Amino acid sequence: MATTAQLFEEPFDADEYIERLAWRTPGGGSKGGAEAFDPKKLLEEFVNHIEELKQLDERIQRKVEKLEQQCHREAKEFAHKVQDLQRSNQIKEAADIIQKLHLIAQELPFDRFSDVKAKIASKYHDLERQLIQEFTAAQRRGEIGRMREVAAVLLHFKGYAHCVDVYIKQCQEGAYMRNDVFEDIAILCQRVNKQVGEVFCSPETVMAKLIQSIFENRIQAHVKERLEETRHSDVEQYLKNLYDLYSRTTALAAKLTDFNLDKHTFLSKLIKNIFSCYLESYIDMERQYLQNRSGLILQRYYDSKNHQKRPVGTGSMQELKERIRQRTNLPLGPSIDTHGETFLSQEVVVNLLQETRHAFERCNKLSDPADLPKNAFSIFLLLVEYLCVDHIDYALEIGLSAIPSPDAKNANLYFLDVVQQLLSLRFDKQFNDHLMPLISSSPKLTECLHKKKEVIEQMEVKLDTGIDRTLNCMIGQMKHILVTEQKKTDFKPEDENNVMIQYTTACSKVCAYVSKQVERVRRSMDGKNVDTVLTELGVRFHRLIHEHLQQFSYSSMGGMLAICDVAEYRRSAKDFRVPLVLQLFDTLHALCNLLVVAPDNLKQVCSGEQLTNLDRNLLHAFVQLRVDYRSARLGRHFS
Repeated sequence: MATTAQLFEEPFDADEYIERLAWRTPGGGSKGGAEAFDPKKLLEEFVNHIEELKQLDERIQRKVEKLEQQCHREAKEFAHKVQDLQRSNQIKEAADIIQKLHLIAQELPFDRFSDVKAKIASKYHDLERQLIQEFTAAQRRGEIGRMREVAAVLLHFKGYAHCVDVYIKQCQEGAYMRNDVFEDIAILCQRVNKQVGEVFCSPETVMAKLIQSIFENRIQAHVKERLEETRHSDVEQYLKNLYDLYSRTTALAAKLTDFNLDKHTFLSKLIKNIFSCYLESYIDMERQYLQNRSGLILQRYYDSKNHQKRPVGTGSMQELKERIRQRTNLPLGPSIDTHGETFLSQEVVVNLLQETRHAFERCNKLSDPADLPKNAFSIFLLLVEYLCVDHIDYALEIGLSAIPSPDAKNANLYFLDVVQQLLSLRFDKQFNDHLMPLISSSPKLTECLHKKKEVIEQMEVKLDTGIDRTLNCMIGQMKHILVTEQKKTDFKPEDENNVMIQYTTACSKVCAYVSKQVERVRRSMDGKNVDTVLTELGVRFHRLIHEHLQQFSYSSMGGMLAICDVAEYRRSAKDFRVPLVLQLFDTLHALCNLLVVAPDNLKQVCSGEQLTNLDRNLLHAFVQLRVDYRSARLGRHFS
C-alpha cells in the first residue's frame, strides 16, 4: 500500500489502518485466505512501511518549515507596507497641517509672533526637504506610485519646482550612452513622456521643462563642441557640421511637437538661442568658402595643364575690339596655338556645380526665410563668376584667339572641340533644380532670370563668332586647295582626245576635306545646331565653287570635266543632308551644262526647268566662259 499523506486525513483510526495494512499483505490476513498466515512476511511489510512513514514525515516537516518561513516573510512585508501607508498618511496630514500653518503665519505680525513664524518656517522647509528626498529615492527605485503621491503633496509647496528639477536631472542620468546624442534624446523623451503623465498632474509643463533643459545644456554643449573645433581651422568641415547639426536639431524638434508643445514659439526659440551666433555669419562664411574652393578647383586644373591664365581684356578698348570682331569677323591680334587643348574640363564643371549644389542646400536650410532669396542669388553670382566667366568664357576667349586666319595653311580648327564640350554641359539643370525653388516667389527671380539670360547670350555670341570664323577657315582651306591644285589646263587640255581622268585632283582633295569637316560638325553639335551650321557651311561651299569655276575658260572636253567635278561636289553635298545645299549644287550642275551644249541648243537649255528662273546675266556669264564664245557668236542668244 502506497504511503501518502492522504491516508492520514481525518477521521483517522490507527487500529483500522494496521488491520488494513495486514490484510493487504500476502500471508498476513488474520482470517486465513488463499495463502496461509506468514508472520515473517507481515513483519517485513511492517518494517518497510515504518521506514516509508519516517520519510513521509521528513518531507512533510520540510514543507511545513518552508511555509512557515514564507508566512513570516509575507507578514513582515505586509507590516512594512502598513507602516509605509501609515507614514504616508502622516506625511500627507503633516503636510496639510504645516501648509495651512505656513499660510496663517504669513498673516501674523512679525514683532509678536517672530518665534512662532520661525518655527513654522523651519518645519515647513524640513518637511519640504524630506518630501523631495523621498521623491528622489522613489524615482531611483522606480516606484511610480510613490513618486505620484509625493509629487501630489509637493504640488502646494514652493519646492514643487525643485522636485521637477530633480526629476529632470535624474531621468537624464545614463541616458546619453550612444555616439548619437540626437537619437539618445529622442529615446529619452519618448520614455519620459510616457512616465510624466503617471507622476505629475501637469505633464506638458514638465516635458517642456525637460526639453528646455536638454536644449540649453546637452544640445548647446554638443553644438558648441562640434563647431568651435573647426570654425577657424577648417571652414568646409565647419559648414558641413553646421548644416548637419542644424538639420538634426530641427528634425528632433519636429519629433518633439508630438508632446503637445507650441512648436512655433517654444521650440523655435530654443533652436534660435543655440544657433543664432552661428547663423548670423553663415552666408559670409559660405560665400568666402565657395570663392576659395572654386578658385582652388580652377587653379589646380590650369596647373595640371601647365597653363598660365592669360588676362582677358576689359574696358572700352576690349569692348571696341569685340564689337569689331563680331561685325567684321577679323582676328584682332595674332592667333595662339593651344596644341589641341580646349581648356574646358568636365571634371572642373562637375566639381564647381557640386560645390554650388551643396552651398544651395545649406543656404536653404540655414538662411532666414526673409534672406533666403538674396543669399541664394549671391551664391548663383559666384557660380556665374567662376564657372561661366572664369572657366567657360575664358575657354571661349582662348578658343577664339586660337582660330587661325582664313588664309592660313593646314589650320587646326580646335574651336569645334570647344563647342562640343560646351554643349555637353548642363548649366540649366543646376539653375532649375537648385536655385529656382529658393527664389521663385521673390523679387530676386526677375533679376536672376535676367542675369542668366545675359550670361547665356554672351556665350552664344562668342559661340556664333567662333563658329562663323571656323567656317571661314574651312572655306579658306578649300580655297587654298583649289588655288594650289587646280590648273588652267585642267579645263582646256592641250589634247582634247587624251583626257583619262573622271574629275580633277583639286576636286578630289576638296571633297575629301569637306567630308571630314561635315563629320566633325556632326560630332561637335546636336539637334538643330547641326542643320544650322551645315546649311551655312554648304552655302559658303557652293559660293566658293561657283566663284572658282568662273575663273577659267572651258573647251568642250574641259567643260565635260567641269561637269564631272560639280557632280562630285554634289555627291559631297548630299552628306550635308540639307535640301537647300543639294538644290544649289543641282543648279550649279545645270549651269555647267551651258559649257558643253551645242550652240543651237543653248536657248532651249536656258529655258529648262532648273535654269529658267535664274537671272539671264548669270546664264550669260557662264556661257562667256566657253572658248568658242566669240567664234560661235554665242552672245546673240542673250541679246
